[in-house]
Amino acid sequence: MFEKILIANRGEIALRIQRACREMGIKTVVVHSEADREAKYVKLADESVCIGPAASNLSYLSMPAIISAAEVTDAQAIHPGYGFLSENADFAERVEQSGFVFIGPRAESIRLMGDKVSAKHAMIEAGVPCVPGSDGALPDDPKVIVQTARKVGYPVIIKAAGGGGGRGMRVVHTEAALLNAVTMTKTEAGAAFGNPEVYMEKFLENPRHVEIQILADQHGNAVWLGERDCSMQRRHQKVIEEAPAPGIPRKTIEKIGNRCAEACKKIGYRGAGTFEFLYENGEFYFIEMNTRVQVEHPVTEMITGIDIVQEQIRIAFGEKLRFKQSDIELRGHAIECRINAEDPFKFTPSPGRIATWHTPGGPGIRVDSHAYAGYFVPPNYDSMIGKVISYGTTREQAIRRMQIALSEMVVEGIQTNIPLHRELMVDARFIEGGTNIHYLEHKLADMPVLSKKDK
Repeated sequence: MFEKILIANRGEIALRIQRACREMGIKTVVVHSEADREAKYVKLADESVCIGPAASNLSYLSMPAIISAAEVTDAQAIHPGYGFLSENADFAERVEQSGFVFIGPRAESIRLMGDKVSAKHAMIEAGVPCVPGSDGALPDDPKVIVQTARKVGYPVIIKAAGGGGGRGMRVVHTEAALLNAVTMTKTEAGAAFGNPEVYMEKFLENPRHVEIQILADQHGNAVWLGERDCSMQRRHQKVIEEAPAPGIPRKTIEKIGNRCAEACKKIGYRGAGTFEFLYENGEFYFIEMNTRVQVEHPVTEMITGIDIVQEQIRIAFGEKLRFKQSDIELRGHAIECRINAEDPFKFTPSPGRIATWHTPGGPGIRVDSHAYAGYFVPPNYDSMIGKVISYGTTREQAIRRMQIALSEMVVEGIQTNIPLHRELMVDARFIEGGTNIHYLEHKLADMPVLSKKDK
């Protein structure tokens, strides 16, 4: 096994990877910006290296700085976590070329699945159902674009081939708005992702967001670890995730899960990954694959008993998967609430020093966070400061435990979105299960009074 791994990330995922390494007896090197010098995982690391100032492009996105840190500390492998360089094929390539192991997929897999057009083609070939849409990237010919939209049927959505994270997409309801929407999305895509290509899909009106977690080794083995429902979203950003997805027949889930595992074998995928789908009227439609560990991986860990981060490390080392599909058992239910340093209803960031930090406990409660009393939340990065995960033998028990956990959690000195999570945990539609991806946006539009009450 590796003796030393460099963690090329920050925040709660850096601490999560560090804990997985410590349990396996692997030493850790943590890289950090000047803004993260006082972070918990920096203090706990065997070694730490400051790789630059607070700005991400000068630190966590600096490939030379990260690879140099691995060289001077004699690390053998680099774990990229999520975000930053985790899905950057050039980084994966440079890591391997520099003599280190990249704990993730091969660069060619990241490129294939990172481009939404090539990913869709690969999935169609592998028998994974996709949203009806254009055959590849849209051409420049306006007539072809109009004909494609008529064939697909309005409303349609224009998406950036190199997009992600909810950016680079535009919904079009009428033919009159189509060509302008395509032009604007192309311009935005070129500026944001360095790739102006866009494609078209049928816009599903009220879908759920359901994803399949997979693990695949270098020896042609692949398994899927159940599904997650991530439909509670705001502006395409997930707020609450749960596993398994309520109200979807197991036979339907098993069929799509098996297809995902087979697709991994077909494209020669290695490592952890997630197939993301829209689910509507009993049908699954592939939208993208994330070639990294997900923020919401803990809910899958809770219901399978499998440490996904440790499995990433074992796979990268060259080991075979230690279990077959028939060994995977899903037990109970898990829910995750993302805790963000922000106004709970206006969503403006709230960086600053945490005066009080009291996390919940008790049966079935897990808290993944790098925060502590006295910790300064920097303004330079994503606002997520932790995750509260509840587990129960039933969904009802998991919800009840989460309600209790959120009532116990106290964070002072900064604002957090805990009041919003408390509200959602008693929401009748959430308790019923199966809300679509637009539900939270509509609910927020109808509850302005809460922003005053919780101010």
